[in-house]
Amino acid sequence: MERVTTDRRLSMTQQLVVDLTQQILAGELPAGSKLPTEQVIIKERGVSRTVVREAMSRLQAEGLVETRHGIGTFVVDTARPGDFQGSKHVKGGAYDALAVIELRLSLEVEAAGIAAQRATPEQLLAMREALDVANALDPTDDDSARADFEFHLQIAQCTGNSFFIDAIAHVGNTLLAVVQQAGPVVTGENRALVVREREQVYAALARRDAEAARASMRLHLINVQQRVRALTELTAQ
Repeated sequence: MERVTTDRRLSMTQQLVVDLTQQILAGELPAGSKLPTEQVIIKERGVSRTVVREAMSRLQAEGLVETRHGIGTFVVDTARPGDFQGSKHVKGGAYDALAVIELRLSLEVEAAGIAAQRATPEQLLAMREALDVANALDPTDDDSARADFEFHLQIAQCTGNSFFIDAIAHVGNTLLAVVQQAGPVVTGENRALVVREREQVYAALARRDAEAARASMRLHLINVQQRVRALTELTAQ
């Protein structure tokens, strides 16, 4: 019983960390803004004080927030020099996108395999909902890249491994900055292919086929890499 209780608390902590990280990276909680108080979060989310404090500790460790004694917890400037997740790392548009995808290949392929073994029915449902949103958006929509990454972040969450979740959440901030500078990689011409690739990833996860999940994620990211490389060559002409 203790193990079940502990696992549930960890899952709730991870969900809170992911949600707040997304809000910070999306600018919904901009640098300098004050986070809701501990009491407000407990009431709104129905979690314990322990969950809130563990989540805040994680966010502090990741350099996303800082607690000022007697005042509250505030979002720090995520674009500070030296931070992994800052947009200042983005210098070459599509060229930097290739470097980001190399990192994603090293992280997300294995994350997909682990997620296939650990995803709960509730997590698969959340992943399905995120995928439906991503598939429905026009590639030129400003929210398209963010919706795509929400799907990938849901996969990371299914691993139950906080290091995968944190790393991929941080990669997301850099990725979105790259897309903003380089322009959309998905076009009307390749949209159907991208949708099919993502559906293949989800199908493998849903049937809990770890090897197929790894293979489909690798194929998807390699194809993204090729599309970005084509965009890079076009830009250079």
